[in-house]
Amino acid sequence: MNQVFVRTVLGSVLALAAAVSSGAADLAVGITPQLDGVTVQQQRKPLRIERNQDEENTISASFQRTSRKCPPFCIQPMKISEGVETIGEVEMLGYLERASGGDDSILIIDSRGPDWLRRGTIPGSINIHYKRLSLKSAEEAEIAAILHDQFGAQRAGELWDFRNARTLVLFCNGPWCGQSPINIRALLRLGYPPSKLKWYRGGMQAWETVALTTVVPE
Repeated sequence: MNQVFVRTVLGSVLALAAAVSSGAADLAVGITPQLDGVTVQQQRKPLRIERNQDEENTISASFQRTSRKCPPFCIQPMKISEGVETIGEVEMLGYLERASGGDDSILIIDSRGPDWLRRGTIPGSINIHYKRLSLKSAEEAEIAAILHDQFGAQRAGELWDFRNARTLVLFCNGPWCGQSPINIRALLRLGYPPSKLKWYRGGMQAWETVALTTVVPE
């Protein structure tokens, strides 16, 4: 057999092997066949989100309960409002990767309170408690500061200009949690474009069910 041909075939095989080894094959428990993790910025330091490699791992006690009193812990619909996209874990990882890679047009928001935050959150997210965007519990000046300083909206007289506002990806505890839906509905009432609102319905319960990395914020 021609030696040049052999070297060409061998080189192709080695290149293919290298490509496979750089993907999810590095870890026994990957995220998708092509993805084993995503690196995000957590408190200005790189942190790798991946699945727990212990195949005997179980969900934390905080999310083992299947039944909670309704109201307030009622099951949320799959679609929260027309134009607001409901996303899953893979899509959330994509937004986290983009935001941590320098895409300032995206912000990931944990809508929960401090008691839940101490049990862990999604790396790369920030916390904006759902009451801080509600006119029932927050001052208008505080809401305006969040819209302008964190979301990138601009005042336009009595209204808001959201053309250059960030895309917000919101979550809370899971399908039985109403905190991120409250945030989303408050933003819609303020005029935030539905196309710039994404809802991770599964929240922390789904995130922990598939054993993805969590952190306790300082």
